[in-house]
Amino acid sequence: MTGPPPGASAADPSPPTLALVNDERPARLDVGIVGTGRVGAVLGAALARAGHHVVAGYGVSVTSRSRAGTLLPDMPLVEVEEVMRRSGLVLLTVPDDALPGLVDGLAGAGAVHAGQLVAHTSGRYGIGVLDEATRAGGLPLALHPAMTFTGTSVDLQRLSGATFGITAPEPLWPVAEALVVEMGSEPIRIAEQHRPLYHAALAHGANHLITLVNDAMDLLRAAGVEQPDRMLAPLMSAALDNGMRQGDDALTGPVARGDAGTVASHVGRIAGAVPEAAGSYVALARRTATRALAAGRLEASDAEALLDVLADAPGETDG
Repeated sequence: MTGPPPGASAADPSPPTLALVNDERPARLDVGIVGTGRVGAVLGAALARAGHHVVAGYGVSVTSRSRAGTLLPDMPLVEVEEVMRRSGLVLLTVPDDALPGLVDGLAGAGAVHAGQLVAHTSGRYGIGVLDEATRAGGLPLALHPAMTFTGTSVDLQRLSGATFGITAPEPLWPVAEALVVEMGSEPIRIAEQHRPLYHAALAHGANHLITLVNDAMDLLRAAGVEQPDRMLAPLMSAALDNGMRQGDDALTGPVARGDAGTVASHVGRIAGAVPEAAGSYVALARRTATRALAAGRLEASDAEALLDVLADAPGETDG
């Protein structure tokens, strides 16, 4: 298991997995997937659609194994060591906290072979987490898709136009970029030292947006709206589009106008209807006021009154 991959000799330091075909795509790879969850199964299917050979996968839960059977029906499910043995490119699609231990265990067991592309899909980590695999002769790639996954064929369509945050050693940038392009997405280079901040930005924007949306729907239900999604969808879609296009110039509403009385009323009503949402409203209103002031959307005198109201507002942890 420590020898060269199929098709490469021990004396050949440039394995065929890195060769480019005439149309500048990587040569077809034998792909293995360790972790056939939402991300792994979808990316495997995307690579198969691009013409690569998904030769083996490993999944623990019944759900992940079922997902693999749906998206990759011809892929055999085997033990991790066998996935590694068969693969010229292995995708380590496991949770962030499990990744360092998995990499160290694979390298320690001699499961990484020379010239094997070892890629993970964690946003938090760059290629440093793959150091043990690199020392064993692996070629490290960090390929993080900047999108949420359902683990269904819908995700394959969403990959078109999505971006990946990629990190790689200099000689491997073209390989990382080509793989992402083949999946229908756009590669964006992220420096190793910036991976944690990059991931924090995505989590703050996407994950907290889900919380915000659901808090808003809970409040509308409390206000008697039976289908809050129908009311919020066009408003939030327009707000998101405007924010992306115009930045802070897109700010509207009582905070941007400096309507301290309205904001105070909001806080009281939210605290009465959905108390656990009050703290996030106050925190976001403060941050919105700060940005609106800096952007010239809010007068200093109005901002002072507004921030006074928010300073006295009850948070979700207040008694």
